[in-house]
Amino acid sequence: MATENLHRLVAARWQNSFTRLNQGQPGITGLLAFSEAWTLATDFLHPCDLADLESRKRFDMNKVRSSTEILSKSKMLPLLLENFLEDMRKNQHLITRDVEAFMARYEETADPQYISQLVFRLCEWYSAWCPIPELGQTILHAYMLNFQTHVFSVLPPSFSNGFKDLVSRTFDISRSSTPPPWLNVPSVFQTPDNPSRADYALWAAFEQLGLLERYESLISSVCYEYIESHILETCTGKWDEQMLKPLRDWMTDNIVPWMLMPYARGAKSANEARSMLQGVGSRFDFHVCKTLSDLRTREIFDIIVDYPDSVPALQDLKECLQRVDQRAQLVQTLRKANRKRLLHPGADTKDILTQYVSIIRCLRIVDPPGVLLFKVADPIRKYLRERSDTIRCIVASLVGDGESGDSLVDENEPIQPLQQMQVEDYTDPSWEPEPIDAGPDFRTNKPSDVISTLVSIYDSKDLFVKELQVLLAQRLLAITDGNFERERRNIEILKIRFGEAALQVCEVMLRDMTDSKRIDQHVQSQQDLPLQATIISRHFWPPLQAGNFVMPGQFKEIQDEYAKEFNAFKPDKKLRWLPHLGTITLDVVLKDRTINACVPPLDAAFLELFSTKDRWTVDELIAAVGSVDRTAALKALSTWVDIGILKEEEDNQYRLLEVAEAESDIVHKPPPTRPVPAAEEVPTALTVQQQQAEQMRVFWKFIEGMLTNLGALSLDRIQTMLKIAPNYNRTIEQLAAFMEAARREGLVTVKDGMWKLNRQ
Repeated sequence: MATENLHRLVAARWQNSFTRLNQGQPGITGLLAFSEAWTLATDFLHPCDLADLESRKRFDMNKVRSSTEILSKSKMLPLLLENFLEDMRKNQHLITRDVEAFMARYEETADPQYISQLVFRLCEWYSAWCPIPELGQTILHAYMLNFQTHVFSVLPPSFSNGFKDLVSRTFDISRSSTPPPWLNVPSVFQTPDNPSRADYALWAAFEQLGLLERYESLISSVCYEYIESHILETCTGKWDEQMLKPLRDWMTDNIVPWMLMPYARGAKSANEARSMLQGVGSRFDFHVCKTLSDLRTREIFDIIVDYPDSVPALQDLKECLQRVDQRAQLVQTLRKANRKRLLHPGADTKDILTQYVSIIRCLRIVDPPGVLLFKVADPIRKYLRERSDTIRCIVASLVGDGESGDSLVDENEPIQPLQQMQVEDYTDPSWEPEPIDAGPDFRTNKPSDVISTLVSIYDSKDLFVKELQVLLAQRLLAITDGNFERERRNIEILKIRFGEAALQVCEVMLRDMTDSKRIDQHVQSQQDLPLQATIISRHFWPPLQAGNFVMPGQFKEIQDEYAKEFNAFKPDKKLRWLPHLGTITLDVVLKDRTINACVPPLDAAFLELFSTKDRWTVDELIAAVGSVDRTAALKALSTWVDIGILKEEEDNQYRLLEVAEAESDIVHKPPPTRPVPAAEEVPTALTVQQQQAEQMRVFWKFIEGMLTNLGALSLDRIQTMLKIAPNYNRTIEQLAAFMEAARREGLVTVKDGMWKLNRQ
C-alpha cells in the first residue's frame, strides 16, 4: 500500500515539474526550450578569466534576456543563482592571484598607486562577473555579498595602510580636474558625470567594492590627521590672533568639498548634500575644536606668560572648551607646568606673583565663573603662603615700589576697596547655580579684582597693613629732596583699598616727615649747621634697625649743637640719634690730594678717628665708636682702602695714607664716590618677620617659665597660657614653628607631643 502511494506522489510531483518546465507546450517543446535557456544562461554567467578574454564567447543579449525570462517563469532563478555562486567559488583563485600580485608590488615600494591599480582591477573583475539586471535584485545582492566577502578575506593587513595612503592622496587630487599620471582610470569609470573632480572615479570604485562602508573609520581618521597636521602647522605658537574662525573657513574651502565624494555622492541637490554632510561635518568641527584645544592646553603656560598679547588664543580656547569637555585636562596640565616651572625654590617670589596674576586674568577670560582658576590657583596660593617675602612683594606692588612689581597692578582696573567673602543671596533674580564641575569649597562670589585676590591668600589683612607701614617708612626715609607727593598719593589710594583706620599710622608718618622738614629749617635758621636731620615719632613708626655706636670728634659736636637748638625749639621733646642711618658727604683733605666721598655714617666715624692718629687696629676702632658688628666694621674700612686713603697692614692694622704711595695708580684715577645705599640693600626699618622674631624672643621668657614650673606641656597648653601674655596674637602654627626653632638650638626637647626644657 505504501509503495503505491509513494509511486502516486512521485508521479504527481513529476507531472507538476514537467508542466512548469514545459510551459504548457505540446509534447516536450517547452522542456527543450528550457534546456536551451538554461544552457545559454549558465554559459553567459560562467566567470571568465580577465587574462584570457579572447576565449570568452560572444552572446546575443536578446537571446540571453529571453533565456532569463524563461528561467524566471519556470521559477528556476534560485537554482541558477546557486549554480552561479558555485562557479564563482571555483574561480575565485583568479581574483586572489591579482590581489597577491598588486600587494606584493605595494609592499616592495610602499607606493599607493599600486593600491589604486588593485582597486580598479577588482572593479574590472566585479563588472566582468556581475549578473545582468534582468536576473533581479536578489541575485545581484547575493553576487555582491559573495564577491566582497571573498575580496575582503584575501586582502592582506598591509592593504589598510596602502588604502589609507591612497585616501590621503585624494585631498590633493580633489582640487584638480585632471587625474595625476599615476592614477590610471579604466575606461569604464571615465564618465562625464563629474568632470571637475579628478578623484571621482576612485571614490566610485571604492563604493562599488564596498570599501567606503568597510573602512569608514579609516577614511575618517585620514581626515582627522589631515586636520591635525594643518592646525599644528598653522597655529602652533601663534597666539596674537584668533585661529578658530580661519580654521572653520579652511574647513569650508578644503574639507567640505572633499567630503562630498565619500559622504554625499548620491546627493541630487545642494540641500540634500548639506543634509547628508551635517552629521559628519559636526564630527569634523568637533575634532577641529578638540585639536586646537589640545594644542592650546599644551601651550597654556607660555600663553599665560605672553599675556596680554595672547588674549586671542585664550578666546579661542574658551570657545573650544564650550564645544569640547577638556576642562579637567587643562587644569591638570597647568598645575603640572606650575609645579615644574614656577613653584620651586629657584623661582623669584615676584616672578611667581606676576605669573599668578597673569593666570588670574587669563583664566577669567577662559572661564568667567572662576572654577578653573579656583582649581589651578590653590597650589600657588599655598606655596606663596610659605614664602616669607610674599607679603612684601605684594605690598611693594601696591605702592609702585620701583621694580618690585608694578606689573601686578593693572592701571586700567578701578581702585576699589578690598572685597570680602559674602553669603550668597539666593533671592537675587540674577543668581546662578555653581558650575557642575565646581568643587565643594568653590564659591562663585570670590574677589574679582587682582589685589583682593592676592590679599585673600592670607586670612587677615593686618599683615599687609604692617608691611605697608614698614615699606612706607623705608621710602620716606630714603627721600632727600623733601617731595612727598608721591607717597601722599599712594596713601590715599591705599585708604580706598584698606580703609582709613588701617592707614592712620601711615598718615602720622607722612606728617612727621613734613614736620621734620619744618623743624630742620628752623634749626638751620638759628645756626648754620652741616647737618640735616629727619625727626620722627618713635611711637608711630615701625622699629628701625638698631645701631648703638657713637659718632666721634666733629660729628659728635655737630650732633650736640643740633640737639641744643632742637631742645630750645621743642623743650618737651628729646632727640635720640640713630647714627647708623643716613649718609655723610665728606671732603677728605690730605697732604697731596683732596677726595670727595659720600659714605654711611660708620665709614665717616672711622675716618674721623684717623685724624687723631695714623694707625688703628680693627678692635681699637670698634671700641672707640661703641658696639659695632665686626663684619660691618671691616666693610666700612674697605671703603677707604678701595679709595686709597687707608692701607691694610699686618695684625688687622690700618694706616692713613697722607701721601699716596708711588706704586698705587689711584692718584691717576678720579676718586670713586660710594653711592647712597638703596632701601632694598640696607633696610632702615625692621620687616614684619623681624619684628615677629623679636617679639617671640620676649615670649620665650614666658615659655621658659611655664616649662620650668609645670614641666612638660603640649603645644595647645602652651598656646592657651600664652594668650594671657600682653600683645600675644600668634597662631598655633607660628608657635609650632618657633618651638621647632628652639628645639634645633637645643633649648627644648619634644617627645610624644610634649615639650620640656633641655636640662643638658
